[in-house]
Amino acid sequence: MLKKIWATSVAAISLGLLAPAAGAQELNFGIISTESSQQLKQQWQPVLDALTQQTGLKVNAFFAPDYAGVIEGMRFNKVQFAWFGNKSAMEAVDRANGEVFAKVVNIDGTEGYYSHLIVHRDSALKSVDDVLKNAKNLNFGNGDPNSTSGFLVPGYYVFAKNNVDTKSAFKVARSANHETNAMAVANKQVDVATNNSETLAKLEKTMPEKVKELRIVWTSPLIASDPLVWRKDLPDATKAKLKAFFTSYGKTNPAEREVMAKLNWSTFKESNNSQLLPIRQLDMFSKRTKVEADTTLAEDDKKRQLAELDKKLAELK
Repeated sequence: MLKKIWATSVAAISLGLLAPAAGAQELNFGIISTESSQQLKQQWQPVLDALTQQTGLKVNAFFAPDYAGVIEGMRFNKVQFAWFGNKSAMEAVDRANGEVFAKVVNIDGTEGYYSHLIVHRDSALKSVDDVLKNAKNLNFGNGDPNSTSGFLVPGYYVFAKNNVDTKSAFKVARSANHETNAMAVANKQVDVATNNSETLAKLEKTMPEKVKELRIVWTSPLIASDPLVWRKDLPDATKAKLKAFFTSYGKTNPAEREVMAKLNWSTFKESNNSQLLPIRQLDMFSKRTKVEADTTLAEDDKKRQLAELDKKLAELK
């Protein structure tokens, strides 16, 4: 496992940029791989250019092949701040000296989004029950293991609560980013996949014909908006510049609003680590459900693990 994490980290660092030179006002901004790097660069580069112009900080985009690459980049200080989902932000806070400082706001002013299960519009699958009953004959597109909407949320509400292990339940199960999963379903390469409302809204603008081939068979409860996370050891003056920029960007400037619209957001809003509390609870509930359903565990081991998880859950309240 450690070898895999290290390999991912090295791959991420090789795709990114070297850490800023000591004393230089230069930062690397991590961007999780929800879509292709080229598409994400087009969407984010105007924001980073404006950040450089308005603050005097030179900001470089840092891409990785998966979410873990950005988390590990922050852990090793190759990334100083980043856009994450809530699950990956939780990992960055716990393992990479991260701290939430802002979150995105949707175009309509709401502060959340939804996880989905999607199928092809011609599919006979109409519900979660259909998916679970026919899993042995289906190819499943799961999300990145550090994705909130692509993995954690459906992993709990759809699979853990129904005592289903995706690795063994489906004919084939593989992981990919949201855009890749959506295209795989549209092209009938997989039968069902995880996705989210943000990605589908973006694809409606960029690939509307493909989105027409998709149908949603499950929608989650509301998930908190994506957070921005910085390393806690950034200088206070740098943090002040970043927070001031993001909390004002897109509020009045028409050009900035246009840039944000392409990201399918309106503005950024100040936030903190407390927004991760529901995700922590969901993560613990998911782990507890898996332990409870594990028939290979000795009864004493199961009781011990459940007691430990219940203690952690109680501490989160």
